[in-house]
Amino acid sequence: MALTESQMTALGDPAPAFDLPAANPGVAENPTSPNGHAGPRRALEDFAEAEALVVVFTCNHCPYAQHVEPALVEMAREYQERGVAFVAISANDARSHPEDSFENMAARAEEKSYPFPYLYDESQDVARAYGAACTPDFFVYGPERQLAYRGRFDATRPNKGTPTGDDLRAALDDLLEKGAVEGEQHPSVGCNIKWRSD
Repeated sequence: MALTESQMTALGDPAPAFDLPAANPGVAENPTSPNGHAGPRRALEDFAEAEALVVVFTCNHCPYAQHVEPALVEMAREYQERGVAFVAISANDARSHPEDSFENMAARAEEKSYPFPYLYDESQDVARAYGAACTPDFFVYGPERQLAYRGRFDATRPNKGTPTGDDLRAALDDLLEKGAVEGEQHPSVGCNIKWRSD
């Protein structure tokens, strides 16, 4: 594992488009036929009505992603009631890390009752477009889908504190109540995305 910080993409950048297969079709309700995977696909435009969109690059095996996972699931349920959409994307190379395969993503989403689509970026094109570097890596877009926040969930780490999502929560509250994120933004820290070698 290579400990990696997020790249802190420029604020104001538009959300890059995506159209990816979902590992949890019961949550992702867009039943178009994907290329090579059972289940629906989700695209950026599917969330056009959301007050804000949280895109998190994550994976099954990373201890940093696992550390925030329960609090992230809880936060998503809470903020979905306020009009915020959440999308999780795994871009790891499943050939080198089979625990992050599409099938294992589906199993984890079911086991942990993900309330958001868990999408597979097999080509890794979407992760590159977003400037994602680590797992987890968070990106928050406002109603016009311009980047308002990027970075960490909170200051905790595996075996160092109980995750609360304080940083992400403050960003979402600012965005929903004031129209902009006012607090300081800190990079996320986690496992590097497992890029394909071909």
